[in-house]
Amino acid sequence: MYRDLERRLVEHLREFLRRAYDLEIPNIVVEQPPKIEFGEYALPIAFELARRLRKAPRKIAEEIVAGVGAIPGFEKFEVAGAGYINVRVGRGELAAALAADGSPAAEVATGKVLVEHSSINPNKAAHIGHLRNAILGDTFVRLLCFAGREVDVQNYIDNTGVQVADVVVGFLHIEKKSRAHIEALAAAPRFDYVCWDLYARVSKWYEEDKANLQARAATLHSIEQGNNETAAIADLISVAVLRRHLETMDRLDIEYDFLPRESEILHLHFWDAAFTKLKEADVLTYENEGKNKGCWVMRRAGTAAAKPLTTGGAENTGENITEEKITEEDQKVIVRSNGTVGYVGKDIAYHMWKFGLLGRDFGYRKFYRYPNGHDCWISTTDGEKDHPHFGDVAEIYNVIDARQSEAQNTVIEALRGLGHGEAADRYTHFSYEMVALTPRCAAELGYTLSEEDKARSWIEVSGRKGFGVKADDLLDALIASAGKEVDARHPELSEAERAGIATQIAIGALRYFMLKFTKQSVIAFDFKDALSFEGDTGPYAQYAVVRASNIFRKGGFDPEGYGGDAASRVSTDDFASFLDGESSNDIWELWLAAAKTSYIVSQCIATTEPAYLAKHAFQLAQLFNTFYHRYPILGEADEGRKKFLLTTVAVVRRELIRVLAAMGITVPPVM
Repeated sequence: MYRDLERRLVEHLREFLRRAYDLEIPNIVVEQPPKIEFGEYALPIAFELARRLRKAPRKIAEEIVAGVGAIPGFEKFEVAGAGYINVRVGRGELAAALAADGSPAAEVATGKVLVEHSSINPNKAAHIGHLRNAILGDTFVRLLCFAGREVDVQNYIDNTGVQVADVVVGFLHIEKKSRAHIEALAAAPRFDYVCWDLYARVSKWYEEDKANLQARAATLHSIEQGNNETAAIADLISVAVLRRHLETMDRLDIEYDFLPRESEILHLHFWDAAFTKLKEADVLTYENEGKNKGCWVMRRAGTAAAKPLTTGGAENTGENITEEKITEEDQKVIVRSNGTVGYVGKDIAYHMWKFGLLGRDFGYRKFYRYPNGHDCWISTTDGEKDHPHFGDVAEIYNVIDARQSEAQNTVIEALRGLGHGEAADRYTHFSYEMVALTPRCAAELGYTLSEEDKARSWIEVSGRKGFGVKADDLLDALIASAGKEVDARHPELSEAERAGIATQIAIGALRYFMLKFTKQSVIAFDFKDALSFEGDTGPYAQYAVVRASNIFRKGGFDPEGYGGDAASRVSTDDFASFLDGESSNDIWELWLAAAKTSYIVSQCIATTEPAYLAKHAFQLAQLFNTFYHRYPILGEADEGRKKFLLTTVAVVRRELIRVLAAMGITVPPVM
């Protein structure tokens, strides 16, 4: 409702500016006052117009307040200070609409949105850093769905890269395993853990003798070529590890629709088609000399374009000659001198397919079925005839860490160079920073720390060095820790019930912890901080919902039933009466926060920043807990006011559940 009222306010203000000043203002800023007693909205528009109208801001503000007229849902406009306009809404009307869960139908953008996230190399177990990517991506998918968008969720699988090649090298050259033996290992539980340890051993093997790197090069070449024993072993390993990744993410209720694999991008000649288009558009140039001799290169994203040169001298015809030479520092190698295409080149081809610009498609087959019956598809060279339509989308959000910014910008610039500027504008690199561990967390996980490590704020993890936290180990540890608390508080429950509650608390704690920090913050993960029932944590927000539900149970009401019929229990006039005046500002602040869910979701989408949603959940839980301690809801003697207070609980409970659901967090029956 808050967002809908803001839209209405902007529309009426824009119409007044046309009528009174003959001005078109495309972006009208609406702020939120610092204190609830100042109103619900603040308009600084008079300051923006002062120079154009050659009037004092306060004079303009007074003219706007006098001339804008009545706006449905709004009660009063007031000039404040040097020219601010504070706007007050009709509290009773907004509360009644919120209780009825009513809101005008919002305009939803057309076209499918593609969110690509996780993209874990299928060579070892997923780790804590991958969890941040997946949780950010999955939450953004949920936000888009909340806003009514159609979303495809994809997880790109680099099954022909150097990381997979290294594990193949480990099995064949270090452990001397046969294909049959590897297949038996892959069928066993947690094969991804076996690969985790082997991957670290291979890295040490390379360090011991640089000549061992020849095995990597030969293996990588065989994998890219395909149709040989080495490629078959690589496929066996990557598919087995991929299944483990999906099982791990399923524990967090994270699902995918399609798994495009790099092997099909190669074998279905996606790159060949893209390569031809890139050369024809002069996006790529061939180097005949220098350190990149024999390579196909493109201008590195962010470097200046070549400037036209004009021929000089007496015979100057005025003809412009473009200097096409790119300095070596500005070059990004797309195809190496040995003819192999780099990661960025394959990514360009893949993103052309995403936008429907390549003229080719994958084969598809079902790969993984989730407990809810949802099928996840995987790419293949040929496949099933009946399959969903993937690709050819309107917008792309690619969730990948900040270290890949240059590669992402190169893909965007390649699209522009091909003449697809609109597609480039609709491609967003959803960037984020890494996850580390606090020294306390690392010690709890069994790592031996030096005195220097213990003094650090955080410790960086490294899968290649074997130092890190496997995602499943982290989940197991969180569930076990939460389980101890649940066992102590609720011994009357069955073991299965306690285990289910502990899992909900642990998953909520992890997801909330990963989301409450802004994307560009380095996270130092800590068990104690994440699982705390106090402060800015998932369990704190969950507990607010449980507390609200308990109020209804103690009063003999069904929480869902009361919430579904809340609007009929209190009239608009009664809402206005109970929320009128400064003495009701604290309760009104709670109602206003509950009204902002859609507004916050829109803000999260516009800025690709889910942290705002976590902040909203915390604020709503905080305000509710203050309300809970201040007002004796079930003990209220006045029956009308008691209904109002219970309706307040019902609305806040409903909105908190929605907010947490958008974060991928469910609420247990007890805490």
